[in-house]
Amino acid sequence: MAGRMSAAGLVRACHPEPTAAVTALSGLLALRLGHDAATSALVVAAVFTGQLTIGWSNDLVDAGRDRAVGRTDKPLATGRVSARTVRVALTVAAVTCVALSLALGSAAGVLHLVLVGCGVGYNLTLKRTVFSWLPYAVAFGLLPAVVSLALDPPEWPPGWMIAAGALLGVGAHLVNVLPDLDDDAATGVRGLPHRLGPGRARVAAVVVLAVASVLVALGPGRPPAWAWAGLVVVGGLVVSALRGRGATPFRAAMAIALVDVVLLVLRS
Repeated sequence: MAGRMSAAGLVRACHPEPTAAVTALSGLLALRLGHDAATSALVVAAVFTGQLTIGWSNDLVDAGRDRAVGRTDKPLATGRVSARTVRVALTVAAVTCVALSLALGSAAGVLHLVLVGCGVGYNLTLKRTVFSWLPYAVAFGLLPAVVSLALDPPEWPPGWMIAAGALLGVGAHLVNVLPDLDDDAATGVRGLPHRLGPGRARVAAVVVLAVASVLVALGPGRPPAWAWAGLVVVGGLVVSALRGRGATPFRAAMAIALVDVVLLVLRS
């Protein structure tokens, strides 16, 4: 029983939802950009271990803060998994990530390790500063480049794809932090969303994600009909995010981010 609880806690501590989402995005981009099955699997494995590294390091760094505010959804704070177990898993994930990343080729590998370094840097220091958005912008902007540079021969993705990824990252950061603003403020975390306040942070998230939608839909050549349909959907979600009450704005902003991801993959 204790072993099962520890395993479940370890999974929960890796931030499984964003880990799965970013890993899936990398796999879809790999397929769209023409990678064969073996290289696509390698891209997915490298990104997956990188996301595990970021997720587990986040919960280790935040364990004291999470206990202080009574976070029952955090396994380290509730004792469902030990810090030692998470440290061992983090070490294995980080070493494996380095090996898998470099197997993608020097350019893609180094770039992916920079991406992972951005995530760890956010966990350690940048989340508490006005530059909390920067690691997200760099990491999400680099992800399409990691996948593209793993091609043979390596290719840089178009500029619109990097810019759209960066905007998506900033929007994801703003949306992701909104539910935790009070807990963060109580433990001394003052990133960009905290300095903006909940109202302005929500508006900023919606604007950034909407701009990303426009960039992806209209940027590369003549937009197909479904790209215009996507923008119509985004327009409706923007209205809901800005005028809705309760949990509606958060859910609408998350939906915009999802539409952006779909558009990014289909337009790649």
